[in-house]
Amino acid sequence: MHSGQAHFRAARAAVFAAVCVTVSAGLHVLAGGPVMRLSTLVVAAALVAVGAYALAGQPRGLGVLLGASFAVQYGLHLLFVAGTPADEIAPQVIHDGHTSGFGMFFVHVVAALASGWWLERGESALASFLDLATLLATAYLARLWPRLLILLLPYEPVTAPAPADSTPRPVTALLAATVTRRGPPLSFSVL
Repeated sequence: MHSGQAHFRAARAAVFAAVCVTVSAGLHVLAGGPVMRLSTLVVAAALVAVGAYALAGQPRGLGVLLGASFAVQYGLHLLFVAGTPADEIAPQVIHDGHTSGFGMFFVHVVAALASGWWLERGESALASFLDLATLLATAYLARLWPRLLILLLPYEPVTAPAPADSTPRPVTALLAATVTRRGPPLSFSVL
């Protein structure tokens, strides 16, 4: 099991795209941007998933992931603004075809930092988890394998050998002659 396999890459890319686009869209709206259409969000999620799948082939450093996250956030901002009809955008937030303001810049920077950090930590955590799961599964199977072999081998009951003679052993004869009683000796009894 390796975190770079295609099905792991696709699952990680889909989860990342869903979370990244949802957070980015929510922060974009909170910063004063227009509410996007569902079709814009689907296109954004598909584009982010493709990019995340391409980057998920091997572990990346924090610098590469942050750079990619900033590029994705800038692209998402442009896509969110372009995907909104002009009559739905408030006139006070339009400046040179883009929504402007420090708040908008800040929320996309925060989203980029959070997603880059999440990707870097998530990659490390997933790789550690898969290594640990592989190690535990190997150890478990190593301990389980002999028990399975015992179950698969044919069972032949073993009987105890019969004694050669029926005379009691000396120790058994000595112990049979002893009498055990509980309590004080009869000579000291009050009754």
